[in-house]
Amino acid sequence: METIKLALRNLSRQKKRTFLLGGAIAFGIMIVTIINGFVGAFVSNISENFANLAAGHVFIQGIEKSASGKEYDIIRDDSTLLAAAKEAGIPAKYVTKRSSFQGTLVFAGKTAQLSIDGVDFSNETFLPERLIFKSGSMAGMSDKQGLVISEPIAKRLDVQVGDRVLVQMKTYTGQNNVGEFAIAGITVDPGILGSMAGYANKPYVNELLNLGPGDYQSLGFYLPSLAGMDKYGLDLYASLRKKAQVFDRTAADQSQNFVRAMMSQAKTETWSGIKYRVLTLNDMLQQVQQIVNVLNSASLVILIVLFLIIMVGITNTFRIIMYERIREIGTMRSIGMQRGEVRNLFLYEASFLAIGGVLAGILLALLAMGIISIVNFGIDSPLFIILKNGHMTFKLPMLRTIVNVLIVTGLTLSAAFFPARNAARLDPAVALRTVK
Repeated sequence: METIKLALRNLSRQKKRTFLLGGAIAFGIMIVTIINGFVGAFVSNISENFANLAAGHVFIQGIEKSASGKEYDIIRDDSTLLAAAKEAGIPAKYVTKRSSFQGTLVFAGKTAQLSIDGVDFSNETFLPERLIFKSGSMAGMSDKQGLVISEPIAKRLDVQVGDRVLVQMKTYTGQNNVGEFAIAGITVDPGILGSMAGYANKPYVNELLNLGPGDYQSLGFYLPSLAGMDKYGLDLYASLRKKAQVFDRTAADQSQNFVRAMMSQAKTETWSGIKYRVLTLNDMLQQVQQIVNVLNSASLVILIVLFLIIMVGITNTFRIIMYERIREIGTMRSIGMQRGEVRNLFLYEASFLAIGGVLAGILLALLAMGIISIVNFGIDSPLFIILKNGHMTFKLPMLRTIVNVLIVTGLTLSAAFFPARNAARLDPAVALRTVK
């Protein structure tokens, strides 16, 4: 206990030096904590925003294969699919049924590529609430051929609400087709993942795709939250495979993109009728998780590099401290303080520096994250897909924070260890005779 009190007294004696060393530790942990907090919320924000665009968290896609080997995306009778979802206990807030195609919009000699989703707006009531209109409104979708596009597409085509545009596309079996849309609304730019998407009425999209009135291409289950998404996907897969033909999720090559691996199964397998594929939003955003892993690794590298630099300063500082206190060390040793106690004195000082620096760094990071989260980047920000309602959010992983604290404490103690050991090895008589 006396050694601890002495360590605290020594730190208070050199306030400026203590502040600089603790500040360096605090700065390093603050930067890494902010990065970890951003990464922690990165996936959930993208997942939530993409779930709104994709209309769900868990999906079933139907694939039909012709005699010539061509694959057609289609779901005809979904009674079996809905029964499997009920058996699996999927707690869906919304059940969405969409048809879609990649087409080229043409207006006054200008063209733009666009993915157009056919939506049942009477069922997908959440979508109109999340579309922020620059001009026009959902009222325009009362027109069978109504189309909602984003502002970047509208600028590229130089169209306004009320203009009619042609669309060149292919039917679900691959034949060329042409249709016409009326621009019902123009929305703010929802970011890179949403700016190239448009929304139309599903009956007209089905007509262009040459699908029957009750047919569609993707069945989505919109969950109350992201929690349990993968579990519900697996439960749905297990339930559906007992009732229908289903592509094996476990057979997909995990070394490549999961969705691509699932799709490659259709190219190598043969079947009659419709075979189903069960996917989750996490499967579709696998590359986002890879980005997160890279960012987490980068933050760890930054932490270690920062503290290797800081270690040099701590080591040199403790060497200076040892020489400044050399006669004091000699006095303590001559009145009975053991070598281990001298060593521990320096290590206690280093520990208090690390703890104080870590706590200050985390508090500063929390303050900075709180201030940043207040800033409204706007619904038309290019970063919208990684924001939550226009705000940057942070989610600090507890385990990673604990690991960072342990790394910082360990590196700080390592930096102080050799000067502490050298101080403990000083001969009392030699130390007392030393003139600084």
